[in-house]
Amino acid sequence: MTCLDRRGLLLGGAGLTAFAALPAFARITVQPPPAAGFTVAGVADLNAQMHALVDQQKLAGVVTLLARKGKVVNLDAYGKQDASASAPMAVDSIFRIASMTKPITGVAMMQLWEQGKWKLDDPVSRHIPEFAGLKVKTAAGLVDQTRPMTMAQLMSHTAGFGTNANYEPEKLNATDLRGMVDKLARLPLYSQPGADWSYGPCVNIQGYLVEKLSGQSLDAYFQQHIFTPLNMPDTQFWVSPGKEGRVVRIHAYADGKIVPAVGAPQAQTSKPGFLSGSGGLYSTAPDYYRFCQALLQGGELEGARILKPETVKLMRRSVLEPGVGVDLYGPVQKGLGFGMDFAVNERPAESGLPQGKDSYWWGGAFGTWFWIDPANDIVFVGMIQNLNGSIPGAGTPAVRDISPRAVYAALTDKKA
Repeated sequence: MTCLDRRGLLLGGAGLTAFAALPAFARITVQPPPAAGFTVAGVADLNAQMHALVDQQKLAGVVTLLARKGKVVNLDAYGKQDASASAPMAVDSIFRIASMTKPITGVAMMQLWEQGKWKLDDPVSRHIPEFAGLKVKTAAGLVDQTRPMTMAQLMSHTAGFGTNANYEPEKLNATDLRGMVDKLARLPLYSQPGADWSYGPCVNIQGYLVEKLSGQSLDAYFQQHIFTPLNMPDTQFWVSPGKEGRVVRIHAYADGKIVPAVGAPQAQTSKPGFLSGSGGLYSTAPDYYRFCQALLQGGELEGARILKPETVKLMRRSVLEPGVGVDLYGPVQKGLGFGMDFAVNERPAESGLPQGKDSYWWGGAFGTWFWIDPANDIVFVGMIQNLNGSIPGAGTPAVRDISPRAVYAALTDKKA
């Protein structure tokens, strides 16, 4: 077994004394890959492929974490937090996780579902009366909804709202979650509820509902019911004083090489006015791993239960209607379903993805990514920080394709 310092380097002798003084989140005990059914050479190849992207100046730096059966077998940090500075990437470097916030909001919503605060077939207007009677935009003009949007549709991006781009003129995040709802209540839907998967404001609306149904602000709810129970000290809507030096800079490409992005947002160091349940959180690879591992274990980690096992299974069961598919970056992605704020690998033979059946995941706009594979008992978390980092063909290497191929090539007993 190997101990790591915050840069992902091995510690020995006097280094172990330094290790004992590290914060709890940085005390990751890394097991030998064979202890969890991986080959040493295969895990080394995963790291080599990630490191090569940094050495080729395609990434400034990268952090990856691989675990199976509750054993972390690889936690690797390589490169720099800022391509123009000297600070090395570290295992506890802090990233803007953008849309990897969505599954956390989904868990908060499902906690309230367990309490009976809402039901999947409830009309959304039961909880947000301002949305009652919203019209639907069509080529022939505005029409009535054929049936009211449901909470299950709101949880799966099929409630009828448009894409984020549709709402750019409205500046939905210029006020707060209440102000966002007021703006949406004055606008038509872009499709009939249930008829189309459209990546827009649905999870920010969920954030509003968490606040309304719980009586807490979204940051306070997350802290009390998710982050504190799971010991996630570096996950929040802003970066606490003293942690600014751990925040990774956002990067872009110039002449094919990675450089700091001009005009990219700076780290938020105080509570923002708009608490985006869709994309507002900062986190680290070890923190997000704890969230994923709790879900893989049926909603419990180290004695802290955040969801019931049957609720986690419900979250990774697709609720899309027949004929509706996930089409985030173009054509519908074959073999995929969508549950409660997670994409789901429903039919691996169709999707062509190496992850096992019913694996579930999402990613962030700056390139962060993860997946949870219940069939093979695997959690993987990857962190980079690029403008347009999740868009295929926008410059960022296809780390979301490279990493699963390497992981499952290293696995000695893969299940379907």
